[in-house]
Amino acid sequence: MYPILFCSVVSLAIFMERLWVLRRKLIIPKEFSVKVEELVERSKIPEAIFLCQGNSSSIARIFLAGLKNAGRGMWLVKEAIEEKGRREGVILERNIGILLTIANLSPLLGLLGTVWGMYKTFNAISVHGVGSTAPLAGGIAEALVTTATGLLVAIPTLVAYRFLINKAQVLIFEIEESSIRLVDTMEGSKR
Repeated sequence: MYPILFCSVVSLAIFMERLWVLRRKLIIPKEFSVKVEELVERSKIPEAIFLCQGNSSSIARIFLAGLKNAGRGMWLVKEAIEEKGRREGVILERNIGILLTIANLSPLLGLLGTVWGMYKTFNAISVHGVGSTAPLAGGIAEALVTTATGLLVAIPTLVAYRFLINKAQVLIFEIEESSIRLVDTMEGSKR
């Protein structure tokens, strides 16, 4: 039971931390993206770089990578944005995989508890005989409780995993869309 309870605490901690980190306003502040695009449209790249340096969001770091290469050609701008975007995507999905591991591990730990409970049951039968039901009931109850607890941890953890991975993927998609708009704006301002 202790490993299953530990898994539930870790699962809840990761879920709460990722829920806090994956807030849209921290990853892609709407006003920020619009302001950078306006500056780039007016060919004010140094001001756009300064604005990105003063913002701690993921999109700011990605924009900054592209804007620093603005004078070197659009190929390098795109390459820098893609590379930084991949890194930011990994950061957004960090620790979410642990939830999937916990969702898979918890039922197995519950099964291990079931085996242990059944072992105690059969051990009680060998010591006390079939006539005494109290030792049998204790072993069977332990088996059922650990199985149920394992499932009670696994099911919400799996739901939390799917929710967070979907949230991260939606944010990554929006980052890609914003980055494409920035590149298109940069190409349009050079004409």
